[in-house]
Amino acid sequence: MNRVTIIGTGFAALTAVRRLRSLDPQAEITVIAPRPEFVFLPSLIWIPSGMRQPEDLVLPLERFFARHRVTYHAGEATGLGEGGRMVLTSAGEVANDGLIIASGGRFLKKLPGIEHAITPCEGIPAAMAIRARLAELERGGTIAVGFASNPKEPSAMRGGPMFEFLFGLHRQLTREGRRDRFRLVFFSPAPEPGKRLGPQAVKRLLRAMEERGIETHLGHKMVRFEADRVVTEGGEIPADLILFMPGMTGNPWLDATGLPRSPGGLVQADAQCRVPDFERVYVAGDVGSFPGPEWMPKQAHMADEQARTAADNLKAELDGRAPGATFKVELACIVDSLDRGMLVVRTPRRNLMLPPSRFGHWAKRAMEWWYLRQFR
Repeated sequence: MNRVTIIGTGFAALTAVRRLRSLDPQAEITVIAPRPEFVFLPSLIWIPSGMRQPEDLVLPLERFFARHRVTYHAGEATGLGEGGRMVLTSAGEVANDGLIIASGGRFLKKLPGIEHAITPCEGIPAAMAIRARLAELERGGTIAVGFASNPKEPSAMRGGPMFEFLFGLHRQLTREGRRDRFRLVFFSPAPEPGKRLGPQAVKRLLRAMEERGIETHLGHKMVRFEADRVVTEGGEIPADLILFMPGMTGNPWLDATGLPRSPGGLVQADAQCRVPDFERVYVAGDVGSFPGPEWMPKQAHMADEQARTAADNLKAELDGRAPGATFKVELACIVDSLDRGMLVVRTPRRNLMLPPSRFGHWAKRAMEWWYLRQFR
């Protein structure tokens, strides 16, 4: 009987559980994570407006684990032993015949004063902090919204949600009848933010900002944050609320593993999601660095693709077969603004962008329902 360990409870980890269970009904599957819960991060954008509450997006996994006959190990990964056959955790050791690392990445917090900015995709508390701060700003103010990448690995970034927070805030304040009291400023060290969405994306996004009275501050290297301003080499942006998404890197526990790392600190993987020189050790999701085009995204859709590939190839190895599955590279998202959504799809062969519509918004809500139903 094969013993498979999966680290994490995010998109990649739970997709790997489902795929492995379908491939191997008899496998012993163990999931390692601090808490038995799943947070649906794509819908964090709806918390500041009250469209979603925390309890809508945090799903307990006990029933999911029971249905898939998963052993849950409560603890944090701290290292690896025996070439990956042993996961060291804060609550003891977990042995395996195969390992999938899907523990997610972390945001680079190196800029001085970054504690003055809220990083929205860090989770529920961050989204709730945005809601609370907006309520405090009754008389208005300046909101600065921006993102940056990992300078050593430009693809390790998550910029799409920041466009959603930006356009969502504009719409929320308009609904509340107080948009005229606020100055919205979008900033990024990139001169063409959103370029990975496709060649026409930058023009469309910047035009949308102009139409909504959103100012831009682009192409200037970040220097620091202060309690009331964003400081760049191209000037300062006074701000009463700062939302900033830095680039991504690997988690600190990886330093104690000996795993090969990319220049940006992520776990190196090949096209089959294998970790080089580590037998039957695979990686999926934000924690990995994969071969592919420079626009390959860090998003749930890609994490799911990589998780299925990792599961297929690990099962092949456990059965004595050569791992040959590869993942499809596809950027697929809906950039939402509370009541309208713009569908973006990019593959090596095509790039589709549909104008914002109510259909796009409801499609995003339908996707949330479809995804979460399996955990309820």
